[in-house]
Amino acid sequence: MKRVVVTGLGMITALGRDRASSFDAIIEGKSGVSTITLFDPSRLSVTIAAEVKGFDPTEIMDPKEVKKADRFIQLGLKCAKEAIEDCGLKIEGELSDRFGVSAAAGIGGLPRIEEQSIVCGEKGPKRISPFFIPSALANMLGGFVSIEHKLKGPNLACVTACTAGLHAVSEAYKTIALDGADVMLAIAAEAAICEVGIGGFAAMRALSTRNDDPQRASRPFDRDRDGFVMGEGGGALVLEEYERAKKRGAKIYAEMIGFGESGDANHITTPAPEGEGAYRAMKAALKMADKNAPNVKIGYINAHGTSTVYNDWYETLALKKVFNGDVPQVSSTKGAIGHCLGAAGGIEAVIAVTALERGVLPPTINYENRDTEHNLDLDYIPNVARNAKIEAVMSNNFGFGGTNGAIVFKKV
Repeated sequence: MKRVVVTGLGMITALGRDRASSFDAIIEGKSGVSTITLFDPSRLSVTIAAEVKGFDPTEIMDPKEVKKADRFIQLGLKCAKEAIEDCGLKIEGELSDRFGVSAAAGIGGLPRIEEQSIVCGEKGPKRISPFFIPSALANMLGGFVSIEHKLKGPNLACVTACTAGLHAVSEAYKTIALDGADVMLAIAAEAAICEVGIGGFAAMRALSTRNDDPQRASRPFDRDRDGFVMGEGGGALVLEEYERAKKRGAKIYAEMIGFGESGDANHITTPAPEGEGAYRAMKAALKMADKNAPNVKIGYINAHGTSTVYNDWYETLALKKVFNGDVPQVSSTKGAIGHCLGAAGGIEAVIAVTALERGVLPPTINYENRDTEHNLDLDYIPNVARNAKIEAVMSNNFGFGGTNGAIVFKKV
């Protein structure tokens, strides 16, 4: 099995249009949540979200191509460009054939689906855009990115709800480890802030209704949490075979040393009791990490931490079990940038690796009151970032349908 390292990073969130500005704002404890501006939310019970504001897709795309790509693809192209430029590779010739993409979206082009459904209903099917289907398909994120950057290696797509971004990273890792490619771009993007998207999650009572106080609405692990806040954005990591990266003198951010995956087989939306499925995913990731880097010590965990009652409760229980009560420092960045659904795993992997690189751990903002009813008593890095010398990090994601994942990175 080949070793796999991270040599490029890119990110776009409600707090910044690149990795540096996004991470700096997260560290400063800022929130990107505000009243929705992408559409008129007045008919909905939830009117807040973490939008990427001021984004102009023509900065990275030919204006003629913009109408062919839903917003999630546009956001993905932005962070893909940053990650590929960051890795410093010139993609041509043999490298083009050995450079693939592993993409992820939980839903895909929901705004375009909503838009064209209305067109069909009001004006008839003959008025549907010929670009509708290719602009909305979840796998077209990888399609657009591969065409833009001439990535002719494996072209994969994960559509596993809120674990999709993490799965895209683990699939990229597997591809390189098994010699299916030399380099892979793992990318996740989501942009589901539209009336049917917000309305659908609101109908499930999954969203916070703290409309009058948007920036304090997403409050992972806090006693008064009342649901997640929808976010949007993208995260991208260039994964590369270690010897190749070392030989070319690449900047290596971290080595990926483990992943774990599991299924709850319990309920379509509610996690397995006491986080049993999450526990098995984390246990598997740590077992692989220990095999690849014996006695590695996890110093920080970027939790899934959605700010919903059951997720935060069961994830905490699973963490206590997997670490035998001695849980490392843990935080959720969803208080700052919302829950970006299928993009969450990609964005949070970038955040975890950046925290490892910089030696500063993101806070869980809006953490004000301990939830004693559910014994949420871990060190959640409340409200203020923390400097820390750590050797390894873990990032967790769990999704509807009972799909779970955990990944581990260490310093090289």
